[in-house]
Amino acid sequence: MDDAVHIVTTAETPTAVVAETTTWEAFPQLWPDLLGDVWTFLRASGLSTGRNVMLYKDHLPSVEVGVEVDGSFDPAGRIVPSSLPAGRAATTVARGAPSLGGLARAHVSVREWCTANGHQLTGVRWEIYGHWRDDQDPALFETEVYWQLAAD
Repeated sequence: MDDAVHIVTTAETPTAVVAETTTWEAFPQLWPDLLGDVWTFLRASGLSTGRNVMLYKDHLPSVEVGVEVDGSFDPAGRIVPSSLPAGRAATTVARGAPSLGGLARAHVSVREWCTANGHQLTGVRWEIYGHWRDDQDPALFETEVYWQLAAD
């Protein structure tokens, strides 16, 4: 993991997602099916796609699991248009194949850095997953971790 945390201003990024309120215990078994549903929709949609994303709206968690897209679309069953937040956020990069441990360390790094530097968090956070290639060294995979900052 890259421990460097810095502040960025993010643009609103359109996404296609399944929104769900779950528990942290159930989420690891739930998200693959949610993401699979989004990809099934996207393959037939004609939308251009980007990276996989997970948006955590609170600590329950209320989550949105999905994919960056190039524009809007009409809801299709559980698949709905949404967006990653615009505004100021603290961010770091977790390197290596995604794992609960590696991502958890990245989230802790951001929260601790924000506390140490006097930045208030809203509790909204998200992950953007790099594109996986079968011929890629898993150590080179990157996941961007963001925490939305409260207005000063």
